[in-house]
Amino acid sequence: MAGRDLVSIATVMAILGGTAGYLLSDHYSNATDTALSASAAESNVMTSPVGSVTETASIPDIEPRRETVILEKGSNLMATLTATGLERTVAYNAIEALRDVYNPRKLRAGQEFDLVYSAPMEDSIELLDELSFQPDPETIVSVSRTDSGFEASSDKIELTTKKNVASGTIEQSLFLAAERNGVPIPVLMSLIELYSYEVDFQRDIQPGDSFEVMYQELENDKGERVRYGDLLYASMTLSGHEVRLYSYTDSNGETDFYNQKGESYRRALMRTPINGARLSSGFGKRKHPILGYTKMHKGIDFAAPRGTPIFAAGNGTIAKIGRNGGYGNYIRIRHNDSYETAYAHMKGFAKGLKQGSRVKQGDVIGYVGTTGASTGPHLHYEILKNNAQVNPIRVKMPSGKKLKGDELKTFLADADILRKQYAELSLDNRKIASAQ
Repeated sequence: MAGRDLVSIATVMAILGGTAGYLLSDHYSNATDTALSASAAESNVMTSPVGSVTETASIPDIEPRRETVILEKGSNLMATLTATGLERTVAYNAIEALRDVYNPRKLRAGQEFDLVYSAPMEDSIELLDELSFQPDPETIVSVSRTDSGFEASSDKIELTTKKNVASGTIEQSLFLAAERNGVPIPVLMSLIELYSYEVDFQRDIQPGDSFEVMYQELENDKGERVRYGDLLYASMTLSGHEVRLYSYTDSNGETDFYNQKGESYRRALMRTPINGARLSSGFGKRKHPILGYTKMHKGIDFAAPRGTPIFAAGNGTIAKIGRNGGYGNYIRIRHNDSYETAYAHMKGFAKGLKQGSRVKQGDVIGYVGTTGASTGPHLHYEILKNNAQVNPIRVKMPSGKKLKGDELKTFLADADILRKQYAELSLDNRKIASAQ
């Protein structure tokens, strides 16, 4: 309307001319200026010379709002979301979608959640667009709004693998030497498990013995270590005798550790199917701690805290599981036509195990307890050869796989590469240590 009024004024002035035109012009000058200002403000148009392009000012983008909330002790996800002002129905629908990929009951206090809200348009309310969190360093879980509701997804975070090395000389114990030289606990456990096929860590370790390890570290995109990976190379020198072991994946895709001759170091049976235990009683005649008279002890005992995991000493089938007199909770595994192993005084069994169950070497089959004729928590372990108990410490274990031909040549070449990588990383670490 302001534009049309201006045109009418100009027309009247042109018709009347002279004094009348001047009076009209003077009378409407202030009104014209005001109308022009209002017109420019309303249209937000910048006046330009004839022939130039008229530009319209852009409306700035409105960024979605982001918020991070933390699950407090004693609270739950519903309470955490509604405390932000989110409607209970919306929070419920988001949580129900989450259940498709993650159980909310597994959430723990301190878990952080990143929330993204849609930018509100004029006369509209803010909506939850996305909820995301990391239940562990390798996984990100997201719940996103769609046209039909909420959908959830769980994705693995891509990790980068790097190698690290450590070495040390044993003065008091392997554990103290490993701790002093920066060997991570998971790596130390892998080292002990690997050598437990041939090494009695209670009797065979002496002051002056030494070790070397090369292992993987997995990092996220920020360069932060997420976890430790596989052991790649290990060496132990015990009483002057060095045994080097190399991880190798054969042509069938099976990974194992082999010595310098290409012989698998994993025997068919483990001598010590438990980690961190103390040998408390050997094989042979002894005075029975409960009965009070001398009796043949047909196994070996490992003292360990109640609940310590017990491993299957080899691949096989569970021949017996349950209560067995003075043995208490008992498992017997048949490995082949000649060998069986038995485990006694257990607190309980791993879930899902029953007679006839197949187990693999290293599988957890139960936990240390003190059931049956027992004076304290320990594992009683037996190896039976042709149905007769033999000394687990002295028996010659069934040998494992041996590489031959082209497979052996490939292994030896790979082992040489691992050894050179270990030497290079050790040198780099020494340079870094000397520069600090």
